[in-house]
Amino acid sequence: MKLLVKALCLRELRRQAATRRLAATGRLVAGQKLTGPREGCWASIHQAVGTRMHLPQSQLGFTTMVTGRIMRPDDANVAGNVHGGTILKMIEEAGAIISTRHCNSQNGERCVAALARVERTDFLSPMCIGEVAHVSAEITYASKHSVEVQVHVTSENILTGTKKLTNKATLWYVPLSLKNVDKVLEVPPVVYSRQEQEEEGRKRYEAQKLERMETKWRNGDIVQPVLNPGKPNTVSYSQSSLIHLVGPSDCTLHGFVHGGVTMKLMDEVAGIVAARHCKTNIVTASVDAINFHDKIRKGCVITISGRMTFTSNKSMEIEVLVDADPVVDNSQKRYRAASAFFTYVSLSQEGKPLPVPQLVPETEDEKKRFEEGKGRYLQMKAKRQGQTEPQA
Repeated sequence: MKLLVKALCLRELRRQAATRRLAATGRLVAGQKLTGPREGCWASIHQAVGTRMHLPQSQLGFTTMVTGRIMRPDDANVAGNVHGGTILKMIEEAGAIISTRHCNSQNGERCVAALARVERTDFLSPMCIGEVAHVSAEITYASKHSVEVQVHVTSENILTGTKKLTNKATLWYVPLSLKNVDKVLEVPPVVYSRQEQEEEGRKRYEAQKLERMETKWRNGDIVQPVLNPGKPNTVSYSQSSLIHLVGPSDCTLHGFVHGGVTMKLMDEVAGIVAARHCKTNIVTASVDAINFHDKIRKGCVITISGRMTFTSNKSMEIEVLVDADPVVDNSQKRYRAASAFFTYVSLSQEGKPLPVPQLVPETEDEKKRFEEGKGRYLQMKAKRQGQTEPQA
């Protein structure tokens, strides 16, 4: 911290020297300041260490942030397309940073923001190895105990300078006390530029709250392991599971799994199911709302199970369930931690969409899930068509 302050003060001295030189040559009017991205050394110091100084929220810009990094080979599949789970993890990291900052922007009990829900996320364009992912996050609404964060992801080809929007996501976080992680704290208020923004945010909050309640009935649904996979194109043929021991690298400083880690594992399992079904290159097209039903602690063994539920001509829906088993805690039983539906598409070697082999449901439960998936597909298709129709 001392080195940071020293560097910022040195920059301020250089700015003042430049001001004097310009004034001496007559290129700067008397009394005029040489302005830059920040107004002086101490403004820079406040911006850098403001969270420690507990400055007002309006001075610090807690509600927006931008991060970025280059995509490496280990972020992508064999075809060079970045895994959807990698992008989901970056989205969640940005959301966790900005929501935790905001929730600690006022004096009071310290907390960490935990991911509660991710709204439907569409993958608008593929991202490739060597491109730079720019992740911008903004707090758009705050209820008494939750924060809505909207995230945009843009890919940049650093050779041509071409940029394109790849993802838009909405995430909901709740602040948990550092002293007692089962205690949900109140969220500092957000200042809205327009009254309509608060009203629209409240409607989104009520809608996601209702949807979360509707998904709880599926928590008792168990994916049984398949000992003898069935014929190709059946549910049992492609059903897959991944067992993961939660270690320190998966967790926050407080011993709970990052939401982004869970989403990445869920995407990996869904990708395996899709690849087994199609036997081609596959990519994530969208993720339906991901609900985080309970926290996952360090030391738990988690089982991520995926099964095909529906296929259209060019897409596949895969249900993914995450169950946590606290093996070192005999007082707690295995529980459902998260659930979601992933949609994948099949691609040729040239990156063109391919027809998807049609799923053959066998049992009554599989036929029921197929019809439910068909309903979700038709509902989303109608919604997209409504958005693309020209306004009268």
